[in-house]
Order: sequence, then C-alpha cells, then structure tokens
Amino acid sequence: MRKTKEEQDSLAEPWNRVPRERGRRRWASGRTAQMPDGCYVDDKVSKVAWLNRSNIIFAGEDKWSLDPRVELVTQGQLEYSLRIQKVDVFDEGPYTCSIQTKQQSKTSQVYLIVQVPPIIYKVSEDITVNEGSNVTLTCLANGRPDPSITWRLLNPSAEALDVGEYLEISGIVRSQAGRYECKASNDVSTPDVKYVNVVVNYPPYIKEVRSSETPVGQAGVLHCEASAVPQPEFEWYRDERRLSSSQSVNIQISGSRTLLVVANVTEDDYGNYTCVATNRLGIHNASVFLYKPGTGRDINASGCACQSFWLLLLSVLSALLKC
Repeated sequence: MRKTKEEQDSLAEPWNRVPRERGRRRWASGRTAQMPDGCYVDDKVSKVAWLNRSNIIFAGEDKWSLDPRVELVTQGQLEYSLRIQKVDVFDEGPYTCSIQTKQQSKTSQVYLIVQVPPIIYKVSEDITVNEGSNVTLTCLANGRPDPSITWRLLNPSAEALDVGEYLEISGIVRSQAGRYECKASNDVSTPDVKYVNVVVNYPPYIKEVRSSETPVGQAGVLHCEASAVPQPEFEWYRDERRLSSSQSVNIQISGSRTLLVVANVTEDDYGNYTCVATNRLGIHNASVFLYKPGTGRDINASGCACQSFWLLLLSVLSALLKC
C-alpha cells in the first residue's frame, strides 16, 4: 500500500534535519532518510533509476540492492523517491536519480551526510590527590560533526571552566574539590554527559573553638572543630598531659568536631586545654579555656595555633609511626 504524503513526512521526522546546503541532506544516524530531490517522472519518461555512486539501487521499480533498509517511494505517476531506514555513516555519499526520455536524459544528485550524536568513550576515573598537586582530567568523545567538549565544576556555582578534551588544574586547592562535569555537544541530539569526582586531601585546620565559663560543681563543655581531608583524629591535652575519658572527663568525637566534657568542675580544672587535630598530612592545635565565672575571658574564638616544642615533637613522632 502506498503511503500518503503526510505519512511520508512523519516517517522522515523533519526535526531530525538541520538547515541544509543546496544538494546536500543531513540526517542523524539511526533515522529514516528520504531523497526526492528533482526525481519526478511522467508518461514521457522511458527509463528511470537510482544509483549510489556507480551502483544501481533501483532500475524502474526493480530493486537491485540487497540492502533490506532501502525502499522505493512512489506517489501517483510523479514521485520516484529513495528511502533508507536507519541510516549510518556507511550510507554517506552521492545518490543520483537518472531519468531518460526519448529526447534526452538528465540526472539529479543528492549528497547524503550522516550525522552521529556525541558519545563520550573515555573519561577520567574518580581521583584523590593531595593539595598542591597538578591534575589533568580527560574526556574523549566522537560524533559527526566533531563534538565540542566543555567542563564545569558543579559545586558550588557550576561555573564553566574550560573547553577541550583535557582540563588542566595546576596546584589544586581544597576549594577545587568536587564533582566535575564533562559535556560533549554537536547539536545532532542531546549532549552526552559524564562526571568525575575529585577529592583533595589537605592537613587539618582548627577553624573554631569554644571555651566554657563554668561554676564549680557544674559540667563544663569545651568545643573544637577542624577542617581536614582525610577526616582528622582528635586528642585533648591539659598542659602537656594527654587526656582520656574517665569518670571526671568525657571526650566525644563526631566527624570533624570534638567535645571535652568535664563532669564536675573543681578549682583544679580551671585553665588552658589544647585541642589537637591530626591526619597523615599534618597537625594543628588550638587553646581552649575552662574558666571561672567573672574572670572575663572571651569564650568564643577561632582556632589559634599554639605550637610548642612538645607538639612539634608529637608531630614528628606521629609521622614516623605512620611511615
């Protein structure tokens, strides 16, 4: 059964075509291409054929091609069109309609260009690096026409970074850690997108401490919070003596925060305490105070480095033990 013009148009899926040059037709791979250009017959025509280069596809209504995707489309006595289903890059090339009458012969040629959606075939794996390292992320894609590669760091602002297959980051810093997006686009279809997660290790930095103004007989709570990757380990010291949980003192650690809880404060408990945060990249410490009401100390402070000889020694010993 012959299809109506509307049915033929729906098969062709016009949205799949892009603005075309004269004599050239562009189709996305996997779609149905139809080539009607200038190939119309009437009762004066004695012979008509479709050829791909020098290979005959149809001679009249006789099919010479063995390709089941190729078919002839005729509409009444006029249209003599060639349709190729699920086109691929091997179908690209010139197609010629040859018409012969008793007086003359003429040809009409269409050049089929097959476009391929972008596909990312290689992308960097998720990586973990130390702060200050040089990093190269790779994103390779193919398609027709060649796709454009763009990069974004999705957090926090998803700003555009660079264009190209390789993203170079010199001396990476902690703020450049996160999820990187690689997008390949060529306007044939929706872009192909892949992601790379980048973790940046850096040494601890105590960013907040909170001292405690506590009367005798009540519980005093000292707060300490650090930023680090990998997650820091915490220790508490009173003067130069390391503290551990006991009946009088409880040390609580939750992620990047730690609390030192003095259960029943006595006069001897008042004074300077040191919060120490460590990971395999370094060490940082800050002073926190438990003091008697009315002494007028500022109980909120950012982390202040209070390095002393014993802490430097602790740092060296810690590094040696982890080697």
